[in-house]
Amino acid sequence: MKIAITGATGRIGRAITAEALRQGHSVVSIDRVAPAEPETRENCRFVQADIGDYDALVAAFSGCDALIHMAAIPAPIGYPDHVVHNNNVVGSYNALRAAVEVGIKRIVQASSVNAIGLSFSRKASFDYFPVDEEHPNHSEEPYSLSKWICEQQADSFARRYDDLRIASMRFHLVVEEREKAKSFYADVTPEVAKHLWAYTLYDAAARACLLALDAPFMGHEVFYIIAPDTLLDIPTLELAARFFPDVPIRSELDGHRSFFSSAKAERMLGWRHDLT
Repeated sequence: MKIAITGATGRIGRAITAEALRQGHSVVSIDRVAPAEPETRENCRFVQADIGDYDALVAAFSGCDALIHMAAIPAPIGYPDHVVHNNNVVGSYNALRAAVEVGIKRIVQASSVNAIGLSFSRKASFDYFPVDEEHPNHSEEPYSLSKWICEQQADSFARRYDDLRIASMRFHLVVEEREKAKSFYADVTPEVAKHLWAYTLYDAAARACLLALDAPFMGHEVFYIIAPDTLLDIPTLELAARFFPDVPIRSELDGHRSFFSSAKAERMLGWRHDLT
């Protein structure tokens, strides 16, 4: 399969590209920033393009069988609100529409746990645990709003073009190793509690994206792609009682289970965060 990957020189983009090449696919690596060293890997070609440039995306995607769209501003930090929102929303629309124009039917796009409002909200707002894909939206700031709109755009495309398969992947704090994640979110405070002490490893995220390209569904589906455990040694039920005493618990959170459920991804994609 020939796969176009936007944001390919970013950290998660690099992991997806490496896994795609390892699996025997060819890659068109697309980013607005050129890699530090010229691309020399077999079956990998770099194209410099910005997701705000629709015509450039059409040209870059031409001849590809699938799209993995990872290019975005990853957090509402260091950018004005309107820049975060407009970059992510317009970039996602351009990528989806350019894919349709060149005949791509299989699409994966980066979403985030923040599509429902979470890490960057003024306060935590959860209706139940574990959080799954049916959880209501409480977004209130530009990053969360942009990710929610990107998912709504995918719904719209799937309604208009009934031969598309689109997967929106809700990652959280994607890192190379668990210890790195602990350096960010290992504190036991109300502010850190908004993040729910969750994380995703790069290799797990990459495998999920590639599995989604071949998954047996049509239309648009959203998936939580989250590690099965929290970053803390404190039991999850103890954390829930301490920080979220009024939030109903709908299924088991014994031990150090994550506050997020990735059961849908396991069921529909055949994915597991850990290979063991």
